[in-house]
Amino acid sequence: MSEFSLKQIQVFVAVAELGSFTQAAQALFLSQSTVSAHLAALETALSTRLLDRDARRRVRLTPEGERVYPAAKKILADCAALEEVLQNQDGAGLPLLLGASTVPAQYLLPELLAQYMKQITGVRYHLRRGDSAQIHKLLHSGSVRLGFVGAMLEPDSMTYFPMLEDHLVMCTANNPHYQALKKQNVYGRDLLREPTVAREEGSGTDRTVQSYMRNMGLADQDLHIVARVDDPEAIKRMTAQGVGVSVLSALSVASEVDDGRLLTFPMDPQGLHRSIYLVYPRETILSQSEQAFVRFCRQMAIRRNL
Repeated sequence: MSEFSLKQIQVFVAVAELGSFTQAAQALFLSQSTVSAHLAALETALSTRLLDRDARRRVRLTPEGERVYPAAKKILADCAALEEVLQNQDGAGLPLLLGASTVPAQYLLPELLAQYMKQITGVRYHLRRGDSAQIHKLLHSGSVRLGFVGAMLEPDSMTYFPMLEDHLVMCTANNPHYQALKKQNVYGRDLLREPTVAREEGSGTDRTVQSYMRNMGLADQDLHIVARVDDPEAIKRMTAQGVGVSVLSALSVASEVDDGRLLTFPMDPQGLHRSIYLVYPRETILSQSEQAFVRFCRQMAIRRNL
């Protein structure tokens, strides 16, 4: 096994993120020659070049460095969590590093975090957003430690806990055409070939819709997709203006339905459901503050489902 030190990994990550030996040295309170020595020792231990400098002396990751960086980042995150465990911190200290896809970020986490912060004083958190696939990548890299997503993408390597059941519905403009279809008790599946504003590929919503379509024997080319948009708020406005129909979370359109801007149709008699999950890598060493937050999330989910 190659022999390298935690300090060498820390130096590599700092140089990779700051793009400068000088800035990394300043951030780590080291001399530039020490930073260079640590990086050279790590490259020797791994028998590969991790960083290159271009003609303007800017530092860039090599292809090998691109592969090593996520693992190095995760090692540092796990070491920080282990240090917190040993220090027996009780909710204070390091911030919670959270990632969330669009629906849980907007309609689950605000209430969840507000309730948690009432119970645990002094807690801090950093939240990053993306689609479900992006949150899984952030979890692998260690950029976030706990995620909330609408799709179970890696059941072999991740731990998932269902937080709530989300209903997906077909949304349309509230105009005479769709009002008439609503009176006829038409289902959302009957509107799949209407001009459609779809979520971005990689989102939990899009993956659920794609699975639903496959079960119906439909493919992407069978749809009339006029746009793919990564912002549900923009999709709702476009749908309300008649640009196209869209399958969205019932949670996300409740206010628009209440005030009459949108109509919704159940996808079929059984309805289309998916779970919103709390997720983290199975091999992650959770700090005490992370463990406390996970326990709180599970308790809240159990109460919600009673």
